[in-house]
Amino acid sequence: MKPAPTTAGGKPRLTTSAMIASIAAEGQATKPAPFGHALVAAAKQDDTIVGMTADLGKYTDLHVFRDAFPDRCYQFGMAEQLMLGAASGLAKEGFTPFATTYAVFATRRAYDFIHQTIAEEDRNVKIVGALPGLTSGYGPSHQAAEDLALMRAMPNMTVIDPCDAHETEQVVPAIAAHKGPVYMRLLRGQVPLVLAEYGYRFELGKAKTIRDGRDVLIISSGLMTMRSLEAAALLAADKVDVSVLHVPTIKPLDTATILAEAGKGGRLVVVAENHTVIGGLGEAVGALLMREGVQARFRHIGLPDEFLLAGALPTLHDHYGISAEKVASRIKAWM
Repeated sequence: MKPAPTTAGGKPRLTTSAMIASIAAEGQATKPAPFGHALVAAAKQDDTIVGMTADLGKYTDLHVFRDAFPDRCYQFGMAEQLMLGAASGLAKEGFTPFATTYAVFATRRAYDFIHQTIAEEDRNVKIVGALPGLTSGYGPSHQAAEDLALMRAMPNMTVIDPCDAHETEQVVPAIAAHKGPVYMRLLRGQVPLVLAEYGYRFELGKAKTIRDGRDVLIISSGLMTMRSLEAAALLAADKVDVSVLHVPTIKPLDTATILAEAGKGGRLVVVAENHTVIGGLGEAVGALLMREGVQARFRHIGLPDEFLLAGALPTLHDHYGISAEKVASRIKAWM
């Protein structure tokens, strides 16, 4: 019998037929390229906005901006450090650059350029990173599982993890108006529509309760807010009442809202994030509760502190416990 395939580290390799890149469930409402279209709308109101890409315009939806404003869009090729250094210079001259690439290349390959030329100088640069967390099946080279930890650690940096297309469209004009460096995670392509039905409005630096519940409080960001809402619906069938607090701004953290919600007695508090359990939203919330003396039954759902496998996203999300079904089953086990 042929042995099962393994990784270089000897772990079983997931056998899947396709690197499925969509995070939308079958039949779920989606919207194409919300970031690109929102950037075009913002640029029509603000002629300081320019777009920048490092050979990935099609894969960060910046091609939409390029087609609308060809004279305000800059292609740097595979030179992320150069792009972000140039973005700093453009910001110094009064422009509002939106520099786009994959999150791994922005936060890992160009980290020192961001730290020294953008964050330390407090330059008005918006860094937009596609394929955040486990939204790519192509393995560790493209899986930005630690990007929030890296950017949270940088002084002056605002860090945002939008949930869906509806929120992305609202984040873009908000960060364009905000003066200072911003790192924004990007869900691209056909992006799910989730929050519109809840009447949600994005506010920079604010966490908001999407649904209320008496038994469990899930504190989440990014696509894990979508998964948390799905898990809440599954748990409702078992008479488990789940509240979902969406925290799109990872830094600065909305400490007042988180403390108020976590301080409501009797609820299991679960942080769910599409990020390594090291240095992201979970550790930020856990540390906050400890510092402020809020006693709660605390649990954390996130990606493990390891290099992740390659494969199809539905398989990977089940494997690492961030699918709606796995979130629901883990919460039931903790109840």
